[in-house]
Amino acid sequence: MENGEMKRIMEVWLTVMASLCYCRFVSSRFSPARLRLFSLLPVFTLFSLLPLRLSAAFPTAVTAFLITWLANFKLLLFAFHLGPLSSLPPLPLPLFLFAAILPIRASPNPSKPRKTTLPLKLNLAAESVAFSVLMAALLDYREILHPKIVLLLYCCLVFLTVDILVAVSNAAVRAAAGWELEPPSNEPYLATSLQDFWGRRWNLMVTKTLRDTVYSPVRAAAEHVVGFRWAALPAVLAAFAVSGLMHELLFYYVTRASPTWEMTGFFALHGVCVVAEFGLKRAAAASGWRLPAVVSVVLTLGFVVATSFWLFFPPLTRGGADAMVIGEFGMFVDFLKRKLTSSFLKFSRRN
Repeated sequence: MENGEMKRIMEVWLTVMASLCYCRFVSSRFSPARLRLFSLLPVFTLFSLLPLRLSAAFPTAVTAFLITWLANFKLLLFAFHLGPLSSLPPLPLPLFLFAAILPIRASPNPSKPRKTTLPLKLNLAAESVAFSVLMAALLDYREILHPKIVLLLYCCLVFLTVDILVAVSNAAVRAAAGWELEPPSNEPYLATSLQDFWGRRWNLMVTKTLRDTVYSPVRAAAEHVVGFRWAALPAVLAAFAVSGLMHELLFYYVTRASPTWEMTGFFALHGVCVVAEFGLKRAAAASGWRLPAVVSVVLTLGFVVATSFWLFFPPLTRGGADAMVIGEFGMFVDFLKRKLTSSFLKFSRRN
């Protein structure tokens, strides 16, 4: 990565830190939600524009995910005295920054004994090795592999990337603050339904953020229109629609190409299917009929993978963002090799 890009990354993240300090300061000056929301509007705008300062695919995607999506949504909750940034007493500034920019769900609980971090280290190490092996395979053999095999490897890499990013953030905050944190995911490859996959297993940080910012408000409003029994349906559709639009925006930051709305279609389709599952589950429960767990897992994962091939990955491959990320990984590996070789030679000369 060129020095100019590294400089821009540092400038972007210094701006993020300064903006969050402003948010923390403003919170102590404005108590009414409307005033706090109004005072945070410039930060929402800034966090939506900052990823455009970057050009490297992977740093752009991570920055957009952390600040344009998660941090903005957390600050929206914060304006209404809700979410992980709001607490009594207020979070100290360093912990406020951690909670705002990292994909974590933290709940301080000093009375609860800390769990050992050994399983996290083992899982994180295994996932890091798997990520490196898959990226190296794509770097060397992507051009000769069958396109469907490449897309299947991309599915694995998306899971590993999200899991590693959240697990590293969890480990850092747990070590620094002693917080008990929620896991990044809950074995999504064992999901027995789409509702189980999206609601209880995959990318729990994003799931709960969407639940707080979209699902719960829409459900509360819908109860006055369609009643309690049916209010969950428009709330689910709204949450999936927002998720689709945010993914569309993330891909725009990386590719800078006009959206094709396939990404939105992917999440809208899954939202409709989750709603359909509600009815099917009620009918199955009434009749006492139930699919074996193994069949449910195969059908669920098969549907997720098939629709990913159809709608999720084409904008990524068509815009060349996948090749950019793989190329950046190759350059990073070459950089590490040069540094390690240089360090080894210097050590050898001294001895």
